[in-house]
Amino acid sequence: MKVEFAPINVPLKRRIQTVAVLQWIFSFLLLGVINACCGFLLFLSLVAEFCCGFFVILILGNFWFLAVLYLLWLYLDWETPCTGGRRLQWVRSWTVWKYFREYFPIQLIKTSDLNPNHNYLFGFHPHGVLVAGAFGNFCTSSSFSTLFPGITPYLHIMPIWFGCPFFREYIMSAGMVSASKESVSYVLNNKEGGHASIIVIGGAEESLNARPGSLTLNILKRKGFIKMALKHGAHLVPVFSFGENELFKQVANPKGSWLRNVQDKLQKIMGFALPLFHARGIFQYSFGLIPYRQPINTVVGSPIPVKQNLNPTTEEIEQLHALYLQKLRKLFEEHKGTYGIPEHKSLIFE
Repeated sequence: MKVEFAPINVPLKRRIQTVAVLQWIFSFLLLGVINACCGFLLFLSLVAEFCCGFFVILILGNFWFLAVLYLLWLYLDWETPCTGGRRLQWVRSWTVWKYFREYFPIQLIKTSDLNPNHNYLFGFHPHGVLVAGAFGNFCTSSSFSTLFPGITPYLHIMPIWFGCPFFREYIMSAGMVSASKESVSYVLNNKEGGHASIIVIGGAEESLNARPGSLTLNILKRKGFIKMALKHGAHLVPVFSFGENELFKQVANPKGSWLRNVQDKLQKIMGFALPLFHARGIFQYSFGLIPYRQPINTVVGSPIPVKQNLNPTTEEIEQLHALYLQKLRKLFEEHKGTYGIPEHKSLIFE
């Protein structure tokens, strides 16, 4: 394989952008996923999950009492990810996130106003490999607050991530909360309105289809978010992130292949998928885990009004689900030309 090295005279700003993305990869891939794997075994999650073994040092060293105090805090604070989390604006405003967004770059596109007197459920598509667009737009000081004043976004992620000591504090400070039903209900229960639950509808399973050019969405059987919107009267907002699947290449894993079968089984056991992806490196462009510099344009569609129904029937759920698919497809078709999608390509719903 011929290796393409980065030019020596790369502007300093681009180097800083690469470092910003590198720390994100390290934080949310190496630390988060590895810790989550350890978290699958509860005992190991208490011993080996902290970043770079710091938690282990506390337990085995002279500061074991700090570990005990933290475990007590963890016990008392366990439900926080399901009750709105604990965001810190100064973390969301770190300068590193500015460079992170500029690396791709990431942009948020508004198509309609959102009334802050209502609560909203954003359906984010596609998952991609690491959901970079969702993180950049909803977990940092992006243009979201300017475009949608009065709306507070909550990005829902897998509950297992919040079993990682210390790491859970980091992700909660960015505005992430659990994807459990209780957590979504808590966010959407705000009587005054102004809350937006962001759910990546395709989930971990969809990440196994994330590769350049892919337009396949796992959504036909995903109807829990529809039921949740009906129960709380939350207006549905389809969101499509153009460029999300262009950031990484993935080892071929067609359905039915031995690799895909293994990935599917691991996903069912652990709750998250393990796509074998690659992109570029730090000083060369041929291989590595740093995403490609591809624009991410996250388009927020118009809200679909939803009237509260505490006990929706199957037919009512199906009807709203069909309407949501229709609006999502319309959003994609209206903007695909602007963001480089050929006219003959359309979304594939599975």
